[in-house]
Amino acid sequence: MWRHQEGTALAILIACLARGAGGAESLEFVAEHLPEVAMDNRYASLPLWNLCVDNDKTCFGLNAAWSRTQSGTLTLEGPMLALSAAWPLGTDYQISGFAFFDNYALSGGTERRPLDVLFANPPLTMPSDAEFTGLDGSARDVGLGLTLNGSAHPRWIPAFDWSAGLLWQQFELSDYHFAYVITGGPDSGTSGTVDYSATYSHITPFVGAAWRRTHGAWRYAPHVQLAVPLPRRGIQGRITGPGFDLSGNTEDNGNGKHFGDPSVTIGFNVTYEPWNLTLDVGGSITQALLEPYIHKGVEQNLVLSAYWDF
Repeated sequence: MWRHQEGTALAILIACLARGAGGAESLEFVAEHLPEVAMDNRYASLPLWNLCVDNDKTCFGLNAAWSRTQSGTLTLEGPMLALSAAWPLGTDYQISGFAFFDNYALSGGTERRPLDVLFANPPLTMPSDAEFTGLDGSARDVGLGLTLNGSAHPRWIPAFDWSAGLLWQQFELSDYHFAYVITGGPDSGTSGTVDYSATYSHITPFVGAAWRRTHGAWRYAPHVQLAVPLPRRGIQGRITGPGFDLSGNTEDNGNGKHFGDPSVTIGFNVTYEPWNLTLDVGGSITQALLEPYIHKGVEQNLVLSAYWDF
């Protein structure tokens, strides 16, 4: 009898843990983190460490990448493209400019998560268990940047290349909306829509360092960089339901600025010099491993990035 009770208790505990692990984060929490991870994937793919900066004349570069971020059935995925040019600045420095255009699709199935909006105060009991459907939107991240590159030869660490710059970017979320039905609590059965469509603009300073080494026709460049999008902004949203239609953002509603997190990325470029082709093998690995820890609720993140200089 005791063994049967222990087994039943263990089964209940496992079921509760599984339920919590599968969808404990509110929809708003995850709706914020999906585009923030896409922004981090862009910072990780900036064309900063390709062969262009080694030349003593003007040269150009093309960066093509693919990004896919997932939480439950929700996904944000699509191609990323950047064009760059580099010019020598004396004998010790280079200046480069770049432009990028990243185009994503937002999609999802049926999500069962808490409804807990912070951008407004609807006449609902929150958080409440709810079911969300109908996501079929898009996102675009566009930007321009300038970078100054140079080399450092300190005595206490190996020589490295450094990069410092500034970029302007605009992240636009379109048709980022869901239909919801509350499935528990005093408002059970209440339905409406919640919409996180918005445009966020940032000025983003960034710095980085790379330790480049050559072996035959191959070049390797482990690198690290920090990007800080400014200013941090409140999450914008709109929620409708029986008798109400409310819009706002978390900052104005007294719940803080949450969109635009500082980003630390780690990569390892592998370049085949005869082709001037570079793959960021390390960036794919670290973005996949670190982003689910940095942005809770994100379960999978994939970014594949390649550079070609000419």
